[in-house]
Amino acid sequence: MSKDGNEAVQGGMNRRKLIGGLGAAAAAVPVGGALLMNRSQQASAQGDLSEAANAIISERQLTPDDVTAALETFMPAGTMDEFLMFSSSGHAGQVFVIGVPSMRVYRTIAVYTPEPWQGYGFSDETKAVLAGGNINGKSITHGDTHHVALSETDGVYDGQFAFINEKTHGRMAVIDLKDFNTKQIVKNPLLVSEHGGAFVTPNTEYILEADQYPTPLGWEYAPLSEYKEKYRGLVVLWKFDREAGRIVPEQSFGIETPPYAHDLADAGKGASAGWAFWNSFNTEMATGGVMDGNPPLEIGASQRDMDYLHVINYQRAAEVVAEGKAEQMNGFNVIRMDVAVAEGLMYLVPEPKSPHGVDITPNGEFMVISGKLDPHVTIFSFAKIQAAIAAGATEFDDYGVPILDFQSCLETQIELGLGPLHTQFDDKGFAYTSLFLDSAVARWSVGGADNPDGWQLIEKVPVHYNVGHIAVAGGDTAQPDGKFLVALNKWSVDRFPPVGPLLPQNLQLLDIREGKTMRPLTDMPMGMGEPHYAQIIRTDKIDAWFAYPQDGDKVGWDAIAGDFHPHGVQAGQEKVERDGTTVTVTGTVWRSRITPDILEVNEGDTVVWHITNIEMAKDTTHGFVLGGQDISLSLEPGETETVTFVADTPGVYPYYCTEFCSALHIEMAGYFLVKPAE
Repeated sequence: MSKDGNEAVQGGMNRRKLIGGLGAAAAAVPVGGALLMNRSQQASAQGDLSEAANAIISERQLTPDDVTAALETFMPAGTMDEFLMFSSSGHAGQVFVIGVPSMRVYRTIAVYTPEPWQGYGFSDETKAVLAGGNINGKSITHGDTHHVALSETDGVYDGQFAFINEKTHGRMAVIDLKDFNTKQIVKNPLLVSEHGGAFVTPNTEYILEADQYPTPLGWEYAPLSEYKEKYRGLVVLWKFDREAGRIVPEQSFGIETPPYAHDLADAGKGASAGWAFWNSFNTEMATGGVMDGNPPLEIGASQRDMDYLHVINYQRAAEVVAEGKAEQMNGFNVIRMDVAVAEGLMYLVPEPKSPHGVDITPNGEFMVISGKLDPHVTIFSFAKIQAAIAAGATEFDDYGVPILDFQSCLETQIELGLGPLHTQFDDKGFAYTSLFLDSAVARWSVGGADNPDGWQLIEKVPVHYNVGHIAVAGGDTAQPDGKFLVALNKWSVDRFPPVGPLLPQNLQLLDIREGKTMRPLTDMPMGMGEPHYAQIIRTDKIDAWFAYPQDGDKVGWDAIAGDFHPHGVQAGQEKVERDGTTVTVTGTVWRSRITPDILEVNEGDTVVWHITNIEMAKDTTHGFVLGGQDISLSLEPGETETVTFVADTPGVYPYYCTEFCSALHIEMAGYFLVKPAE
């Protein structure tokens, strides 16, 4: 019988036979080397299980494919997902951590928005992190996260850090994966909004960023009538100090570009290491003006057949900065456009109009461009780009930036379908591209010297619906893992129960393992913001703490500083001190006690309250809330946090633990009394 015939027989397997096999497997679960049941018991259990399972299958009208998909994504209690997906949350301003293949949400990492369960934005320490993203002294309490980037070593995820950009306000954040906490937010002092970040270089020396919509750099004013003269783009390389776990603004730099709007980016690796690539759109430099009778921006920005890929030699750019050839703008290093051209740092390559993704193959030899208004993906060869640079450009844009010949840089084009957006790669030589208008994912073969028969469309599978980004396990690294793909679909329409006009996004898991046709396994509604982009890492690469360090008499860890907190104390060392109108409390929490459990101050006093969780057992987190004062803390095992506030309203305010930590959890409370001023 042919292979296709075998598959047809398997596909038509009756449900009872399928579940009969499942029953036999379930009845023979080993415990300590012995079976739970003897053979007669197994046979009886198999029959019971088969009958019960078939009843469920019949009642719900499930197919064998449905049952297989359920088994492939089911994760029994206590077992671990093979992969973790780090996804942006869009307008929620956070990062989601999701298990693959179970598609269970394990964690929301608070980044740009206060989050009371984690106490983020309520303690003094985390308020300081959020303040790093303030704009001209203005506190910003929302954000639009877009692109997660996991730190890399030799072009492969290393599980140490994650970075997330924020589109609305042009900010970048650092997350330490030892404790999954945000440690730093930096505000780009030259950009209002940004989009072409976060993407890291192969050893996380730099984090890439670029403007979304050009403006006069440095928050200056200029009328739109002076767009070509005074508006500019900016590509940025944030320097990252891995040992300190912080971005170093003083060692970071930007390169001024023409006022073309930037979309996505990627850093070269392997053959293309030391270079970075940004797509751009609106090379027409349209500014809209519907009320004045002008074409809308979307029409004005879609007139030309080609936009430009920005090809940036960032390794040489860092040397140019070190040579003192950059200018200071708002305290930030900027390589001006004329210097970038003179030093051979920036080139333009024509690309299909309105591109979204630029994605580098695992070996770094090819750049895959997805033009939203072109049914092809366009593949450029890095070797051909270098040859074109060496030959010298014969065309330049209005700003003197050299334009390389399209055909000279082109490797090939592959027709995939309507609305290509984003490409990822697996470990078998395949690439995957999301097709927004087709609501599909295309699988195609990567060509090159090692595969001269490549560059072919293999298959397309529908997803539901309007897929934006996709994530393959390790899919943008030098060593992809493959196995699973997640389509981050923008619409869910008829997939889930009615929940009002605002519908959830649909994160759809696909099986892409070798020898199998791509197939959706499960839908995952995400009703918290709009996830845009994700990266998937092997779970065993994450080495997270379960408690903060203690060292002899040193207790109480400052999670933001990454060191022992100066006010961490052990049990019996709690104290309340008054200095004029400032009351300093040094307290502890442990099951099931808050010390001190009574605190009385005077109206108008400033209260500085240091609280240490002195427990070190796994999962012994305590919460601390104080009614009427907008205080909510999460104190993980071994952690110290501080809150500072003014007791400006007389009264009696209970405080208590919010984590159900013991049988006497509800008794874990105290009273804060504010005595009226005479």
